[in-house]
Amino acid sequence: MLCEAWSYFLYLYSLLYQAIVPCAFVEQLPVNIVEHQQYLGKWYFKAAVSRKEADIQNFRALDNIWFTMEKTANDTLLLTGNMRIGDHCTKKTWIYHIHPEREDLELEGRTHRRNLLWTGKWANCPECIIFQEVEPPLSQTDTEDSLNRFMLYARQTDVDPAVVTTFLKNAACHSMLASVRLPQEKEFCT
Repeated sequence: MLCEAWSYFLYLYSLLYQAIVPCAFVEQLPVNIVEHQQYLGKWYFKAAVSRKEADIQNFRALDNIWFTMEKTANDTLLLTGNMRIGDHCTKKTWIYHIHPEREDLELEGRTHRRNLLWTGKWANCPECIIFQEVEPPLSQTDTEDSLNRFMLYARQTDVDPAVVTTFLKNAACHSMLASVRLPQEKEFCT
């Protein structure tokens, strides 16, 4: 009886807490109007979240990743990733196009994917950005996107662990419980 009363109390407390302190929301950086120059340069991948484990599974094999973002031509960004997988280094590049009528980036070769930029406020980190990748459902009968993940990037390799914790906590508040944070135990690739 006491256990049952306690569980009801906790349930009601959590509902009241959500009413008083609702989930924080991310603040979008519309890429068609934002000043791109401030986001160019080096970024370190810190963590990823999603509602589905499959969306973040590929990150589990990695020890660390750092990226450089460069503007290469009119309305084109080049993102180069340097990834450490075990004792091996891999380099990969992605080309993104900026369109004046769209708030997201278009990934070359994956025009159906939406690539959104968000401020680091969701992680309580002004020197961070959050990158979201969303792909539509595979069929018209599916009710959720086939891919929807948020990735946290920081300007420094050694951000305060509270930044990642805040990012994961805010994501969990939105039912994104699958998460990964890279261990960064080995040397970064060059």
